[in-house]
Amino acid sequence: MGLFSFIKNAGAKVFGIGKTTAEETADEATLAKQKATKLSNAVETLGFKVQDLNIEVNSDNATVWGQADSQATREKVILVLGNTEGIATVDDRMTVEISEPEAQFHTFVKGDYLSKIAKKYYGDAMKYPVIFEANKPMLTNPDNIYPGQVLRIPALD
Repeated sequence: MGLFSFIKNAGAKVFGIGKTTAEETADEATLAKQKATKLSNAVETLGFKVQDLNIEVNSDNATVWGQADSQATREKVILVLGNTEGIATVDDRMTVEISEPEAQFHTFVKGDYLSKIAKKYYGDAMKYPVIFEANKPMLTNPDNIYPGQVLRIPALD
């Protein structure tokens, strides 16, 4: 799919707040490996099926490889990585087991709400549950979306 841009300072705090003493004394390569491990754990915790998942972090860029079981899983993994505070770009090098249409992405801004987004993309505000469902398990409540968060907007069947 390519390279995706995100807002670096918006997102989940997968890396924690502040640096531990060990992190302050660690070199860049060690920190990058620790960040990659935390991102891999975040993906696995959400239950996404990606064979041979491999993530590398270089500064504010995450590169991901592996074979996702579906296009939706691939896109959700990209969003988990990119919607992490400290990550500005995701270089997607994953393959997909089952091919299906790619979703669009929408960056949530102040004043947005799911029905407004559904109206924009689908022409029907009542289709907001499609967007909510497409972003589970990253979204657990349709009212808890923050500005800068990127959402999947799947094609309607």
